[in-house]
Amino acid sequence: MARVASDRTHMPGKTVVILQSNYIPWKGYFDLIATADEFILYDDMQYTRRDWRNRNKIKSPSGPLWLTIPVEVKGKYSQTIKETRIADPGWPRAHWKTIQHNYARAPYFRQYHDVFEELFLGCEEEHLSRVNFRFLTGICRVLDIHTRITWSMDYEMIDGKTKRLVDLCRQAGATDYVSGPSARGYLDEALFQSAGIGVRWMNYSNYPEYPQIHPPFDHAVSVVDLILNTGAAARTYMKAT
Repeated sequence: MARVASDRTHMPGKTVVILQSNYIPWKGYFDLIATADEFILYDDMQYTRRDWRNRNKIKSPSGPLWLTIPVEVKGKYSQTIKETRIADPGWPRAHWKTIQHNYARAPYFRQYHDVFEELFLGCEEEHLSRVNFRFLTGICRVLDIHTRITWSMDYEMIDGKTKRLVDLCRQAGATDYVSGPSARGYLDEALFQSAGIGVRWMNYSNYPEYPQIHPPFDHAVSVVDLILNTGAAARTYMKAT
């Protein structure tokens, strides 16, 4: 793990996370948000098909069920996440109807019915990034997470996979950068260390199970499942409590 440079140890710390926006992501994504002082949505990156950008899973009596936002895709490498447009404006109603059908008997469905109904049925965004931002900030309010969420587009962007991340952290005034474990294969920690920025890795192991109305238990589903099954206790089943 990289160490923060000694000449910065007297300064107040600031933790930054940089990650592409996801649609109603799992609890680990919100743990990353809660870990940070500033969470930068990295939506200048290329849109990838069959990924978490525009879809996620919920539970149903017959197993995991995908909820997918239909988007316009121009070509394999031709658009960024922020450029990706919604293809069918009727998706919010369809997704909300599916959630109602599968969670109407969940212990806390009634308590959060109005919150989620407004998030879905009030969504008129035309771009995927804005849809994801709407749901991320709305769910953060439900989970009492107060992290500042910004956009990579708010900052200047330079070339270089790790260099760009380091420079975004520098512009944001970060002393520490937290990353998901999948980046271990390419992230150059030495570049962060040279900039006086510490690197920490999120650990997604050993999450406690919680009561799910549709067994068998599955961690890898949308945080909506956690909220509707556990209510105000949702954060106790997460790591950043």
